[in-house]
This record gives sequence, C-alpha cells and structure tokens, in this order.
Amino acid sequence: MQKPADTQYAIHDLLKSRWSPRAFSSQPVKAEDLGSLFEAARWSPSAGNSQPWSFVVASQTNNEAVHQKFVGTMRGRNAAWTKNVPVLVLAVVKLNAEMPAMNRFAYYDVGQAVAHLTTQASALGLYVHQMAGFDGEQIRQIFEIPAGYEPITAIAIGYFGDLDDLPPDLREREVQERTRKNFPEFIFSERWNQPLTLEKAEVLADI
Repeated sequence: MQKPADTQYAIHDLLKSRWSPRAFSSQPVKAEDLGSLFEAARWSPSAGNSQPWSFVVASQTNNEAVHQKFVGTMRGRNAAWTKNVPVLVLAVVKLNAEMPAMNRFAYYDVGQAVAHLTTQASALGLYVHQMAGFDGEQIRQIFEIPAGYEPITAIAIGYFGDLDDLPPDLREREVQERTRKNFPEFIFSERWNQPLTLEKAEVLADI
C-alpha cells in the first residue's frame, strides 16, 4: 500500500513515500537490514558529538517473550496492532545531570538519529511507526533502564501487512489521506507570523 505525500515542491522519493502504518506483517526483518538502520542512526548529527542515543531491541524472532512484554506496555490503541510487528525498538536518551540545560539538545539528537533510521528503512522497503503511547515506568523495569537515562519513544519496524488484521476504526484511519500544515502556518520570514513568500511550484521534477 502506497500513500505518497502530496507535495508542493519536489522532495526525494524516500521522503515522499515515508508514512507510518499500523498494519504490519509478521515477516522477520533481516539482521543485516536492521544493522543498516542503526548504522544510519549512528552517523546522524550530534551536538558536541555527544551521541546521547541508545536503543533496546525486542524481536519476535529472537525472543518472543520479551517482545510480548514490550507489547504489554503499550497504551491506547497501540496494543491492538503492535503484537504483529516483528521488531519493536525503544529509543532512550542519556540525560546530563551536571548540565541539565543541555538535555534539550540530547532529545533533539535522538530525534535526528531516529529520523535517519527511518529514512534508511524506507530505502530498504521497511516501514517505521513511532509511538509515545507506552508505560514508561513499566518499560524501564522490563529493560532495566538505569538512572540518568529516559525512555522516550517506541518504534515499530517491519513490512506492510494486511489491513484486515486491524480493528475497523484503525483500518479506516489507515486508508485516510495524509495531511500536513501549509507553509504559511509554520514558515515565517523576517518576523514571527509573517509567511515566507516562495514562487509556486508548477512542475515537481523527481530528485
């Protein structure tokens, strides 16, 4: 299933085709492909080269019991579909107790690392769905996350699956058109809330 972004300006096909499904196949992810995703994350930008990211991987293939425990921490509707995802990953940020003001850059860096991971996944035909809906304290206990580190995002990784595996409400959301804010709502020029003026794109050439 393809849901390409309806862009006003040309962007790379990997970015245009990226979206976050809930219908995942249980098909295993190859170890070398998973390694490529984390290699992409490893080489993402980092403030002061601090590299504050860590990842905990729960794979159905390697340890189904741990994978099920991860699914058990999901909140809201996430529990209805993550059971089929072959690889669940927890993104963890290392906090700076001595310089707390620097932590906002640490969160930013982890976000960049996951963005690189996501783009590499698209290049390999994999899909990624990031989630905030999980029990942080429960997952800290399951994976024995030490003090000074904070679980911030759960990440589903795998191949697109069968829409019929989803409950009706999620199935409906899966096929809805993707939307985004328009440029004037978030891109400003010279001062706040003054939209940046750009020439309208007439032809979107492939990059």
